[in-house]
Formats: sequence, C-alpha cells, structure tokens
Amino acid sequence: MKVFIINAGQVFAHSGGKFNDTVADWTMRFLDRKGFEYRISNTNNDFEAMTEVENFKWANIVIYHTPIWWFQVPNRFKKYIDEVFTAGHQNGMYASDGRSRKNPAINYGTGGLMQGKKYMVTTTWNAPDTAFTLPGEFFDQQSVDDGVLFGFHKMNQFVGMDNIDGFHFHDLEKNATQERIENYQQDYLQHLEKVIILEKQLS
Repeated sequence: MKVFIINAGQVFAHSGGKFNDTVADWTMRFLDRKGFEYRISNTNNDFEAMTEVENFKWANIVIYHTPIWWFQVPNRFKKYIDEVFTAGHQNGMYASDGRSRKNPAINYGTGGLMQGKKYMVTTTWNAPDTAFTLPGEFFDQQSVDDGVLFGFHKMNQFVGMDNIDGFHFHDLEKNATQERIENYQQDYLQHLEKVIILEKQLS
C-alpha cells in the first residue's frame, strides 16, 4: 500500500500550522509501524504541479490534513488544488468532465481516471463539535462532511477517487488541553487502525 500525505497546515497570521504538523507526524509514524510506503507534501513549500500529479498517480490512498479557515480550506491549499488538479487533466487524474457534445445534459463528473484509489481527509477547527450537533447551534446540525466539505468530496469524486471515513479535530483554540490532545491522538490512531488497515486487507 502506498500513501500520499498532503499537509495543508498553513503558516499565516496567528496560525503556525503546528497541529496539522502534529497530525501528519502521527500519520507518518503509524504508516512506518505498519510498513506502508508513503510520500508527503507540505503546501507551505514551493511545488511543481506535475510532480504532485505523479504523487497522486503513485498512491493507493491520499490523506489530506487541512485546517478550516473561514469555512474553507486555506489559500495555499486551494492554490495547490487548482494547479495540481489542472495539471492532472488528461494526465492520469481526469480525462474530461465526462459529458459528450451529443447529450451534454448528463454524465457530468464521470471523466475521472483515478478509479480504485481512495482518499481520506482530516480537518482541524476552532469550532467545537457541538456547533454541528446541537439544535440551534451555528451549523444547524449539518455535519462537516455534508456541509463545509461537500465541495471537497465532490472534487475527489470528480477525478474518480472513493472516500474513506475521515476524522475531524474540534475546539483547538479555546480548549486545546494536553489531555484532549492526547485523547485525540489515541482516537485518531484507532481510526487509522480501523480504516487504513481495512483498506490494506481489501486490496
């Protein structure tokens, strides 16, 4: 199994990207222990789009680690997506939008070339998980995946990848105690054990 990790923990303003660095490190250590091959890119660094396309094509599983800023991915990560996915057009990521000129009303989003590959996304939030689950709270009981990440999931579906259940880290500014971080680490590693090892067994 080959895993491509994208660390989108951007350094900007008051954010140092440190927690996403930590999560990426947890992931790499887990993959080391399990004997997986992996590559990693950090969106703070300069990149060559075609090289990144090759990383996507090389991997069986892509793992995205991203904070959520203003209910979207950070600007460096968006730049990365725009440039890399565009470079992947007719180069192993997607052939077209899937439609034909004879009947352009149907089959949009079916031109992906990455069938058989999987992706997983983790997100980090200032918002507590209760902002998504309690009646009357900010996100109107809409989950991260069905709400803020809806377009992100469709992006990956567009190129043909299937989703592996992700993991969301909440309340990391006002309530980031050492105990909570340690509990999150344990829960996240258990999550990886469940979903990544299952994918290995199914491959």
